[in-house]
Amino acid sequence: MPRTTGTTTSSNEALYAFDAAKRAEHGVLCGVDEAGRGPLCGPVCCAAVILNPDDPIAGVNDSKKLTEKRREALFDEITRRALAYKIVFITPQEIDERNILWATMDGMAQAVAGLDLRPDHVLIDGNRCPPGLAQTAESVVKGDANSASIAAASILAKVSRDRFVTDVLDKQYPQYQFARHKGYGTRLHYAMLDEYGPCPCHRKTFLKKWEAGRP
Repeated sequence: MPRTTGTTTSSNEALYAFDAAKRAEHGVLCGVDEAGRGPLCGPVCCAAVILNPDDPIAGVNDSKKLTEKRREALFDEITRRALAYKIVFITPQEIDERNILWATMDGMAQAVAGLDLRPDHVLIDGNRCPPGLAQTAESVVKGDANSASIAAASILAKVSRDRFVTDVLDKQYPQYQFARHKGYGTRLHYAMLDEYGPCPCHRKTFLKKWEAGRP
């Protein structure tokens, strides 16, 4: 595979090497990841990405290992240079109806199906693959730290969800201060729930312990 630039870390090269081996075996490769399974509110965001093996992107890595500024910059690079990508949001209502696992599985499947370019093989972060995919697929535990394609998907999902929470939910419901905690179960978030109660973007099934602890 082509060598990356001098600014690319050895970790970045290892992630691309992992994908190169999978691509040699299976053909066109797609990476899939999600962001937002744990928060008390807002959507879960799923992303699928087909990277260009002839145009590696320096710095692609697990989104959790990157600063917010670096994720934002890489988001723009990935969306500009990837061969194809698709981002899907699954609503809190769907999460409550189906549970977070199957809502996420459905979002991942939608992201793969929505790609403009059809992949031959799909790499899914985690230990489970969505049922019903048209392609062969495999789950990769800690895939965002091992596969460039999954890492790129993790960046798209994380940045997309953070932007939605900050630009949409925080403006719709400023009293909850979503921009500060992104919907996770922080002390501040629980304090705002105690003061204002849940709003339409909260996941009802995620609030059962909070509700049980209320006087």
